[in-house]
Amino acid sequence: MPKVTLNGTVLAESANTVVIEGNHYFPPDSIIKGLFSKSDTQTSCPWKGVASYYNAEVDGKTVNDIAWFYPTPKEKAKSIADHVAFYKNKVTIDD
Repeated sequence: MPKVTLNGTVLAESANTVVIEGNHYFPPDSIIKGLFSKSDTQTSCPWKGVASYYNAEVDGKTVNDIAWFYPTPKEKAKSIADHVAFYKNKVTIDD
């Protein structure tokens, strides 16, 4: 089951991820919400739409823009609405 950790702390875990472009998108109910805060960062993807970002705090340290999600994705990306993906260079992702 895919699991995301930061310094040994589990951030998300789910058997129901959606894999797009090599990234696991975790369902919103599978992330540990108390570890996250919304970032002001936004980016745009031509086929997925506008992405919003999360920061995460573990052991008193904040990692900015650790994950992203599409609150209102374009039609072709509806399967990942509100699902959360993580930057592989900032976390450990075990398949």
